[in-house]
Amino acid sequence: NNLQKPSGSNSSTVNAIESNKSNETEGFDTSDELLDTLVKNAALTTTKDVIKQRRIARYAQRQSLRRTLQINLNEEEQAQFIKRYASSQALATDLKSIVGNDNVGTSTAIREQHSHDESYHAGHQPDVVVFAQSTEHVSNIVKYCASKRIPIIPFGTGTGVEGGVTASKGGVCLDLSRMNKVLSVNAEDFDCTVQAGVTRNALNSYIRDTGLQFPIDPGADASLGGMCATSASGTMAVRYGTMRENVMNLEVVLADGSIIKTAGLKGRSRKTSSGYNLTNLFVGQEGTLGIITEATLKLHATPEAVLAAVAPFKDMQSAVNATVAIMQSGLPVARIEFLDDKMVDACNRFSKLDLDVSPTLFLEFHGSKSNIDAQGQIAEDTCKSFECLKFDFATDPEKRAELWKARHNAWYAAQAIKPGSKGYSTDVCVPISALPEIVTFAKDELKRLNLLGPIVGHVGDGNFHVFVIVDPTNPKEIELVHQYSMALAKEALRVNGTVTGEHGIGLGKKKLLIDEFGPAGIKTMKAIKQALDPLNILNPDKVL
Repeated sequence: NNLQKPSGSNSSTVNAIESNKSNETEGFDTSDELLDTLVKNAALTTTKDVIKQRRIARYAQRQSLRRTLQINLNEEEQAQFIKRYASSQALATDLKSIVGNDNVGTSTAIREQHSHDESYHAGHQPDVVVFAQSTEHVSNIVKYCASKRIPIIPFGTGTGVEGGVTASKGGVCLDLSRMNKVLSVNAEDFDCTVQAGVTRNALNSYIRDTGLQFPIDPGADASLGGMCATSASGTMAVRYGTMRENVMNLEVVLADGSIIKTAGLKGRSRKTSSGYNLTNLFVGQEGTLGIITEATLKLHATPEAVLAAVAPFKDMQSAVNATVAIMQSGLPVARIEFLDDKMVDACNRFSKLDLDVSPTLFLEFHGSKSNIDAQGQIAEDTCKSFECLKFDFATDPEKRAELWKARHNAWYAAQAIKPGSKGYSTDVCVPISALPEIVTFAKDELKRLNLLGPIVGHVGDGNFHVFVIVDPTNPKEIELVHQYSMALAKEALRVNGTVTGEHGIGLGKKKLLIDEFGPAGIKTMKAIKQALDPLNILNPDKVL
């Protein structure tokens, strides 16, 4: 047996620490057989120190102190690990003095929950999770972390798909979900101010009786702070815009703990030419330049009438061409979503629908009854001119809700095709006229690389997603997905598009930024990052 017990010089220290540590990992399964084998066989040799330390750190995140020290560590390594463990306990104690005992979590379960988002990217646990309840909490936490050079990773609901919440350097995960108050609703001005942890569904429930709505609707019930941080959009962006067009003002805590308002201390005006546009700087910065704690958002009138429709087509090209024709006609469509045959089949199975399994458009129109009837007729005529198989209207509210719920669950429906898989979502966005060409390219590349990837997208604004289904434990498959993503991104740039329309860069698309912005653009971004976060403590390793 190659396992060794802690040496005598450290045994008393281990016992002392263990006696004060809750038995939070008893019977905990790492779900990582390779890692367990490496540890139990003491295969981590001193001739591979770097690899050894990384694996020790990963294992230590998941196991108790005593079990970690049973790896083949020499006395110096044991001492270093105990020092790190003690430091993490001291960190938790200090943070409790700032936000209270109930707002600090150190258990394995809590740290694991905050180590990843919905993407295939490997999770990395933070050392401590802190639940802030006020902007003052956030400011004081940031000041403390800045003084110690401790990384801070903002966390909303964990529904991102680019690894943006992964604690790649450890540190403090700052969970903003308890900052969940709607601070004000100004119905006459069509705006509201919310804390960062309020979700989009919670806001719409809160304002339901005002006759107003917040229509930005990414697939998940994301936090509004997270939606601001990633410049999210959704199925209604074609009518109402993205987060960038709907954020009026932000409260942001900077890397030194100072607090700013990006559009003036009390700004709620619909436009301003005052100073630099700080609001747009912090929308889409993914927690790398500052931590968003409050947002003032535009609201929109709830439409008098709503009409939805489903139009299946004989082939993908016809459906995409119909989309381009509808958009170029100037028809004020509120939603126009494309699903290929594989995605329709997945949604049928996952959401218990009975749609024709063929390339399909979901459409929706908002306005008065007479207006939407006229809009629906124009859309029907246009789709039939591209030989749609049929054009079915859905006026019943329950039927419409079922349809759009299925669309919002498309990510999960795709993953259900292959149980145990993870999804890699491409996110290119191109000019409308380039849609037919690039969607065809996306399909052809899937065939060439023998990958499974249902397609869905907000094609009304040129944005679509290929949900590539991938086995996260298969390196060859991961490499093929990266090849696919790179090829599709380069094609999007060739036709004057972008590598990400709404998901952000995170960990997954950093290498593509250089192709999109060029060296001078990247240099400018790095200068902004250096100016606002010189210690690189705000969500390190993301974006740049």
